[in-house]
This record gives sequence, C-alpha cells and structure tokens, in this order.
Amino acid sequence: MKDFPDFMKSKYNHIDSSQQNTKDIDGYYFEGKDGSQMAFWTYYSDRESKEQIHEFDEYTLCVAGEYVEIFNNEEHILRPGDEIIVPKGTPHHGRVKAGTRTIHCFGGKRIRQ
Repeated sequence: MKDFPDFMKSKYNHIDSSQQNTKDIDGYYFEGKDGSQMAFWTYYSDRESKEQIHEFDEYTLCVAGEYVEIFNNEEHILRPGDEIIVPKGTPHHGRVKAGTRTIHCFGGKRIRQ
C-alpha cells in the first residue's frame, strides 16, 4: 500500500496544522474512551520535528519509509515494521524522509480539538 485507507482519513479526524510538530505532513487521529489517542501521519518532505515532551508514553510504528526517533542523545532508526516506545517525560524529536508513514499511539491526549 502507498497510503492509509480512505476510511482512516475522515475530515472529522484530521489534525490541524497548528498541532503538527513537523511541516509538510498530513495526519489523522482516533481517540479511545480513556483519552488515549492514535495518530496516522504521512510525511511529504524530508523534515525534522520540533522537540517535545509528553506526560504519557508514546509508541511509534514505522509503516513505510524511514523515521528516526531521537532521545537520550541516541538516534533510533525505524524502517517498515520497526517500533519504539518513548517514555513519558522524555524530551524527543524526529527526523523523517519524504514518503514515510507512521502510526503513533499516545497514552494520553496529544491532539486537542
């Protein structure tokens, strides 16, 4: 597959660009009853994200392309099928290649409506 399925990209679940930490990406999210969230991102350009800290754990799965998660002075290179957890309270940022798709699961509310 070259993209996430259309049913995952409802305009009602679109993540506003003001809540993106990386330019030139498109994202959608789903929220669980407990407030946890899953976000699906497609990156259209080589980019690096802003550093961020969450009050909850973040799980990332690389679906396509290459995503580099950077924390604790270490680069973790994720390729399709690779996954990682960033523990809550950990400053982190990422670097990505154009065409990459990732799924991020948050143990709390990352996206605000």
